[in-house]
Amino acid sequence: MEIKKIGVVGAGTMGNGIAQVCAQIGCEVVLRDIEDAFVERGIKNIDRFLSRSVEKGKMEASEKEAVLARIKGTTNMADLADVDFVIEAVLEVMDLKKKVFQELDEICRPGVVLASNTSSMSLTEIAAATKRPEKVCGMHFFNPVPLMRLVEVIRGHFTDDETVAATTELAKKMGKVTVEIKKDSPGFIVNRIMIPHMIEAIKIVEEGIATIEDVDIAVKAGLNYPMGPFELMDLTGIDICFNVAEYFYQELNKESKWVTPTLFKTMIRAGKLGRKTGAGWYEYGKK
Repeated sequence: MEIKKIGVVGAGTMGNGIAQVCAQIGCEVVLRDIEDAFVERGIKNIDRFLSRSVEKGKMEASEKEAVLARIKGTTNMADLADVDFVIEAVLEVMDLKKKVFQELDEICRPGVVLASNTSSMSLTEIAAATKRPEKVCGMHFFNPVPLMRLVEVIRGHFTDDETVAATTELAKKMGKVTVEIKKDSPGFIVNRIMIPHMIEAIKIVEEGIATIEDVDIAVKAGLNYPMGPFELMDLTGIDICFNVAEYFYQELNKESKWVTPTLFKTMIRAGKLGRKTGAGWYEYGKK
């Protein structure tokens, strides 16, 4: 399966990062969002990232311009009609994802793979909105996309081997390390392991056992992690981590280990969502 043109749906943090790495391997990219302002912001973020690479001597200015020239922004889903592969990166809302996949299924050629960057949701349920469930799979990147090496390739119940192979090959062409999730299960590998770390870290602080700072120091120095759980939540977005934990609680038999601590909920209610709002577990100044 030759992939020359890729559609990316959603121009937010994940979507524009995915668009960038697709363009950097020589593919034409159609970056679609619902408003021109979102598309423009996504392309500006790509420009900013590439400009830093030029400043650091990691990329020639001419290469940066060539990468940007391969990315076309649009608000019209019909502009994805001739793409060879699609990666969806919209909000983690199941009904929204299903609506997007239903549209893509009608617009894209038969046989085109429709991949989702979902971090935790059921690919089988998403695929049910299409008439090509065998061509739907997960392609879960990590933030920031151009720097993080892992991509989780996830099978839905009907995903065929050809789809998994094409998705894995594309990710490897981007220079990513891939793992295959053989069974559709909430959170896949990384989030299934990471969320309990975050919940326990919050409980330790909530119970007065240790400070936020000391929990992060302990995890970094004792487990050799590059970031502590509170630093990671602030980077990822506390609301995103919370929503994943709540999804796990509903999908994984309401096991007590997925119950979100009160302090977790308080942070959401206070609007302290991490770096993106200027404050989370730590203060970052104005947004």
